Amino acid sequence: MSTTKQDNLTMKTLLFFFIPLGISASLVTLSHIIINSTLARTENSEVVIASYAIAISLFGITERLAVILRQTCTTLVRDQESFRRMSIFTSYIILSLLGVSMLIAYTPIGDFVFSTIFGASDDMVKQIKGIYQVLIFVTIFSGLRCLAQGIIIYNRQTKWLTIGMVVRLAAMYGLSLYFIQTGHISGKTGAFVFLVGMMIECMVSVIEARALARKMPTTSTTDKIHSKSEIFRFYSPLMLSSIITVLIGPITNIFLGKTVDIALAIASFTIALSITHLFLSFFSYTHQIVINFYKNHRDKVKRFTMMISLIPFITLSAFCFTDIGRYMMEQYMGVTGRLLDASLDTLKVFLIMAIVFPLVDFFNGVLMIQKQTKVTIISQSANLIMTTIILTLGITFASGWNGVIGALAVSIGLFIELIVVVFIVNRTAIKKNRMKINQSLGL
Repeated sequence: MSTTKQDNLTMKTLLFFFIPLGISASLVTLSHIIINSTLARTENSEVVIASYAIAISLFGITERLAVILRQTCTTLVRDQESFRRMSIFTSYIILSLLGVSMLIAYTPIGDFVFSTIFGASDDMVKQIKGIYQVLIFVTIFSGLRCLAQGIIIYNRQTKWLTIGMVVRLAAMYGLSLYFIQTGHISGKTGAFVFLVGMMIECMVSVIEARALARKMPTTSTTDKIHSKSEIFRFYSPLMLSSIITVLIGPITNIFLGKTVDIALAIASFTIALSITHLFLSFFSYTHQIVINFYKNHRDKVKRFTMMISLIPFITLSAFCFTDIGRYMMEQYMGVTGRLLDASLDTLKVFLIMAIVFPLVDFFNGVLMIQKQTKVTIISQSANLIMTTIILTLGITFASGWNGVIGALAVSIGLFIELIVVVFIVNRTAIKKNRMKINQSLGL
C-alpha cells in the first residue's frame, strides 16, 4: 500500500473495506439459520435441533482453531516466502485437528463425551455421533478457506469474501429446499448442507488468494517472518484463548441439560443465539479494521468503531420488541408454539451481548497489532469463569428459566472479558507513554 493511500484514509475507504466483510460474516450466520430452519421442520424438531447443537458446539472447538488462521495470516504474511511458511503451518494445524476429531467421531471416546459430559440419552448419542462424523471434514475446508481469506483481507479485496459467501449460501439454500421437499431431514442432513457450503466457499477463496499471492513480493524487508516458530508464537495464545472461549458453548449446553426441560432449553438457546449472531456477525470483523488501519489512523478507526458499535443493539431490540421478530421466526424459520415463546424470551437477554461484542472485538484487534495475543488467554479465562458461575447459580436457583439462563451467563461473561481487555490495553498505553517521557527526559 502506498503512503499516499494510507495518509488519505477516509470513512468511504473504511466502509468499502468493512461492508463486504460484514456482509460475508452475516451470510455465514444466515447459513446456520438456514440449517436450523430446515431442522425445525422435522416431526421431533426439539430433539433434532438439540442433537445438532451438541455436535456443532463440540465441532466449534476444533473449527475455531482453524478460523484464527485468518487473523494470523492477515497480521503476519507480507510476501510469498511468509505465505509459504504460513501454508505449511496451516497444514500441520489441519492434520492435528482431524486426528483429534476422528478419535471422538469413531471411538468410544465420543460416546463418553456425548453421554457422560453432555448428558445426552443413548438415542441422542447415536444421532450426535452421526452428525459429528460429517462435521469433522468441514474443518479441512474451513482451515484452507481462512488461510486464503487472510491473504484476501491483507490485500483489501474484501469483496471476494462476500462473493464466496453468496455462492455458498445459494448452494446451501438450494440443498436445504431439496431435503425439505423430499422429506429426508435429520441432524446429519444439516451437517451435510454445512459441509457442501464450506467446500464451495473454500474453492472461491483459494482461487482468488492464489492470484493475489503471485503478485506479492518474493520477500519483504519489513515485518519479515523468519520461521514457522514465529508464527506459532503468535498463533498459540490465540489457540489457547480460543479453546477457552469455544468451551463456553459446550459448557452452556451441559448446564442447560440440567434445566427443567432439556430439549426446550437447548433448542431455544440455540435458535436465539443463532439470531443474535446474525445481528452481531456483521461487526465480527472489527478487529480487521484495527489490524489493517489502526497503526496509522488511530483516531479515525476509533471514531468509526464508535459509530457502528450501537447498530446491533438497536436492530436486535427492534426484532425482539416488535411483531417483526415473531413473524420472521414463524414464517421463515418454522419456529412455533412454546419453542417460539422461549426463543424470544432468551433473545431479549442477548441484548447485553449486542452492546458489548463490537467493543470486545475492537480491543482484541489492538492486542493483535501489539503482538500481545497472550492477553486474550487472561480475558477469555475471565469470561469462562464468570459464565460458569452464572450458569451454576441459574441452575441452582432458577432452573425453570431454561434457555434464558444460558443467554444471561454468556452475556455477562462477555462483559467481564471487555472489562479485562480495556484495563490491560489502557495499562499498556500508560506504560508506553511513561517510557516516551522518560526517554525524552534522558532518564
